Amino acid sequence: MTDKESKGRLFRRTICGTILLALVVMWSGCRGLVNSNPSSEGLGQINHIIVMAQENRGLDHYFGALRQYWAANGFQDESFDGLPQFNPASGASPLQGAIPTNPGCDPAFAFPGNDCTIDSRSPAVGSLHMISMCIENPSPFWNESHVDFNLSNPLSGTPTLDGFVWTAAHDARNTPGFSDVTGQRAMAFYDGTDLPYYYFLASNFATSDRWFSPVMTRTQANRMYMLAGTSAGHVYPLPNGAPPLNNSTIFDLLQGAGISWKVYVTDLDFATPPIQDSSLNMFATAAKFPQNIVPISQFMTDLSKGTLPAVAYIDPGYNSGRDEHPGLDDNAPGGSIQIGSQFVSTLINALMQSTSWKDSVFILTFDEFGGFYEHVAPQPAVSPDGIKPMDLLQGPPPNGPDICVVNSGPTCDFVFTGYRVPLIVVSPFTRKHFVSHTVADYTAWLKLVETRFGLPRLTQRDAAQMDMTEFFDFTNVPWKTPPTPPAQPTGGACYLDHLP
Repeated sequence: MTDKESKGRLFRRTICGTILLALVVMWSGCRGLVNSNPSSEGLGQINHIIVMAQENRGLDHYFGALRQYWAANGFQDESFDGLPQFNPASGASPLQGAIPTNPGCDPAFAFPGNDCTIDSRSPAVGSLHMISMCIENPSPFWNESHVDFNLSNPLSGTPTLDGFVWTAAHDARNTPGFSDVTGQRAMAFYDGTDLPYYYFLASNFATSDRWFSPVMTRTQANRMYMLAGTSAGHVYPLPNGAPPLNNSTIFDLLQGAGISWKVYVTDLDFATPPIQDSSLNMFATAAKFPQNIVPISQFMTDLSKGTLPAVAYIDPGYNSGRDEHPGLDDNAPGGSIQIGSQFVSTLINALMQSTSWKDSVFILTFDEFGGFYEHVAPQPAVSPDGIKPMDLLQGPPPNGPDICVVNSGPTCDFVFTGYRVPLIVVSPFTRKHFVSHTVADYTAWLKLVETRFGLPRLTQRDAAQMDMTEFFDFTNVPWKTPPTPPAQPTGGACYLDHLP
């Protein structure tokens, strides 16, 4: 081989090597463009996303006294829009205001024999601190939620938030066995002495004062949104015997992408068809993947063995009284907020003490507001799929017709959120003592999962949400060592036959 041939071969090898290197660099860059973006880069440190939604509690009802707790326990005051009477007189807005009220029933139209009448003689019913950890169930149904929004014009797009007491009284007067026929329970709230575990977590980790349920109606439709980003036009539960919906859920997306997931069920018998109140049975997903539906005891096992899936959904204790749902009658009071919150504490504490803590996030929220007073109105929202309500009740009374059948208005479509619900975001990455003021409904947890794992959006609703990265600090990990929360007491009084 001549010197010239040797140099030529070396030149060709150099050129080919350079081209190959360039192609590798280009491919790596393209992969980066496909699989990541600036907002999801830090999310790669989260390998387990756990979400749990308890039942029927509003933000004012549970966390309205949060700033009072901060002042009493040495936390720096921050802007948090709770009940105005608990805000400080100076400092971060909003500042202290009058105790909120709703018009009550005119006593001249007493029960029995009369419905709640609101007129010029109606007393003002103010915020009420409950002594009982149990409370009769107000109604968060479609009609009631709209009357709560605006008592005199429920179909208006203008909220007055003055119908909570009337709807609670109306339902009690038309439901045998209820005691609170004046509707005062709708103005009830709890504080940090009742719920020390939740108040500790919300204060040390992160919460939000603009976190809403997705739709102005009851549990089932909201839980449809929680799993699929839509209720597919439903404002009521699917009728018994109706086939489940075929909409894709977050679990279908995860399964298709080969990402591990499980649903941990607190009351497994409740999740077994044909019982369709459980969110698991509203979609065909559960029937398609029965191996992913496991008892809650498996959550503890997975934590101890380090086998927690990438996404975990915890179905609450509907039958066992551990879901924090308000009580239904004196014969089976249940619904103690302390028993429910103590149950939640066992799950979060176990996570904190496990090897999975280092790369997990636990999102605790509530499926809807339960009919309790809220001073912040539902917000305009994106229709998930353009489908309008398809199952409104046509009548006759007492179950119908729904107000949106009689007439129509801005709130008669899926273009408003529901009311605010509590939120706690617990993770080693959670910013300390952080309050989000970004308007979102809890389909944002879907957006978080979709963003973290590169999944498509389920609907226009979850696509419009924040991805929740604002809750986290991935550079200076705040809670590598978790704090030690207080024990949640369970011995509070539990009665339904009187207030408070």
